[in-house]
Amino acid sequence: MDIARPELKQRKRRRQLIIGVAVAVLVIAAAIGLAALGPAMPAVERSSLLVDTVKRGELLREVRGPGTLVPKEIRWVAAETSARVERVVVKPGAKVEPDTLILELNNPEVDDQLLAAKSAVIAAQADLAVRRATLQSQLLDQRANLAAVEADYESARLQAEAEESLRERGIIPAIQAKRSALSAGQLKIRLAIEHERIGQFSGNMRAQIAADQARLDQLAATRDLRQRQADSLKVRAGISGVLQRVSVEEGQQVAAGTNLARVARPGELMAELRIAETQAKDIVIDQPARIDTRNGIVAGKVLRVDPAVQNGTVQVDVELTGELPNGARPDLSVDGTIEIERLVDVLYVGRPAFGQAESDVRLFRVDADGVATRVPVRLGRSSVNLIEIRQGLETGERVVLSDTGAYEQHDRIRLK
Repeated sequence: MDIARPELKQRKRRRQLIIGVAVAVLVIAAAIGLAALGPAMPAVERSSLLVDTVKRGELLREVRGPGTLVPKEIRWVAAETSARVERVVVKPGAKVEPDTLILELNNPEVDDQLLAAKSAVIAAQADLAVRRATLQSQLLDQRANLAAVEADYESARLQAEAEESLRERGIIPAIQAKRSALSAGQLKIRLAIEHERIGQFSGNMRAQIAADQARLDQLAATRDLRQRQADSLKVRAGISGVLQRVSVEEGQQVAAGTNLARVARPGELMAELRIAETQAKDIVIDQPARIDTRNGIVAGKVLRVDPAVQNGTVQVDVELTGELPNGARPDLSVDGTIEIERLVDVLYVGRPAFGQAESDVRLFRVDADGVATRVPVRLGRSSVNLIEIRQGLETGERVVLSDTGAYEQHDRIRLK
């Protein structure tokens, strides 16, 4: 018969429990180990990445931007009055002198206004001449009256003096001498009044002539304006150079102020560069520059920095100090490089894809085994293709400059 042995069941159950606990411990340990290992290290083709070595030495800070060659002296010829284009005399590209006729315009109203202005000036001149003659005649009458009063006064004065002498000797009565003295005194007062009257009349005369002269000057200025408007119907170059553009056609009606043509001196060119607003803050006047015309490099210096920003760029005018190569002409596309400063004995490396000046970034540093580890780096001042290293890297270390956004979740990658 079978004999029950409960200790065997307990021993079996204990062994199963121990095995289960051991298996659970192994699973947990494996999970912890896998968690500690992290995600698998991705492998990247070395040829697909740009790797540069950190160097120490002189860093030349530069900024670069595209631009065009433009004439240093440009003259836009504008219409001084509304008119119709009768004839285009000279075509763009022709050499012109200051008196070269470019366009002929027509406006009958301008001719009529000029004729009316000339007639008004002639009439005003005649009125001024008549006014001067009339006033001069009146002044002569005043002077004649003054002379008569002066004669009467002198006669009365002499008679009064003679009668006073006779009165003292008792020859004539005292009353007669007093009457003569009174008459002489009245004439003296009248003489003073006549002098004052002539002075006032002379001032009035000058004022009237000045008023008529001012009116004449105003009419003469209007006549000169009408004459200039009439002359401007013959559009001339104004300077020696090349006619670059004629903006109108024959038969076209143009308003006053419309640009008709552009004349430039082709031998005097400068470069207008468009520099990104983030790089233009350190540009100042007289900094050296180099202009690449695709047919040679021309030296220059900064002439002007536009204070305004347009479409994210700042216009910088560069005066060309070197000799222009053959083929340099207005509107030619160029590339300009402006030297900002020279930094002596600094760490620098090529500019990373998303590395901006004066910022903190995380770059992959490549070791001898081909493993790239992400490290924090502080960047300093930048140039066109180089940037200063303030902290995080040492001389001789290699870093990845390419865009590594695809490996944002990894701190290490392997180069193969």
